Amino acid sequence: MPAHAVSAATLIAAARELTTPRLRLLAPSRDFAAVVVESINTSLASLGFITWGQQAHDLAWGERFCENGLKYVEAGECLIFYVFTRDDGTYVGRIDLHSFDFDAPRCEVGYVGDVRRSGQGLMREAVLAVVDLAFQLGFVRVQALSEVANERAVRFAERALGFAREGVLRNFERDAKGRLSDQVMLAAYCDRED
Repeated sequence: MPAHAVSAATLIAAARELTTPRLRLLAPSRDFAAVVVESINTSLASLGFITWGQQAHDLAWGERFCENGLKYVEAGECLIFYVFTRDDGTYVGRIDLHSFDFDAPRCEVGYVGDVRRSGQGLMREAVLAVVDLAFQLGFVRVQALSEVANERAVRFAERALGFAREGVLRNFERDAKGRLSDQVMLAAYCDRED
C-alpha cells in the first residue's frame, strides 16, 4: 500500500479545529445554526449556484443542517469546517472536503462565504488552510468544480487559490434548478512518491 494511503479512518481522526492568523475553523455544531441561517438568508442573491441556497431558511432547518454535517464528519464521509474570525467570532463561511477517492487519493473542496465578509481575503485564507489539511492527510489532489456560468467562483479558484483550470466537463451534473450544466474542473496538487 502506498505510504500516503488514506481512508475514512483518516478523516475520522482528522483535526476538528484549524486556526490561521485571522480565523478559527470548527467542525459542525448545532450552536452554529443561527449564524449559518442568518448568513444564508442575507447572502441569497449570491447563492444561485448552491442547491440549499435557493430559499430562505429557519432556525430548525439550520439546526438539522449543522447536526447532519456533524454526523457526516463523525462517519468519515466528509470534513466540514465553519469559519469564524479569531478576534470577535464573526461568521465568515463554510468549507467542506467531500467526494473522496481514497485510491487516487483525491477529494473535492466546496466553500460558501458570507457575502458581508467578501473582499477581505478571509475565505481565501480559510480554504487554503483546508486544502493544506487535505495534503497533510495524504491526498495528492484537491479539485473544485464550478458551473461555467459561475464566473466569480471560477475566478476565485484560479486567482485567489491558485488552482489550475483543467477543462470543462459537458453536461456533468444538475444545477441548483435541476438542469444539466457544464462544470469547470480546477485542481491543486501535492506531488508525492508512491
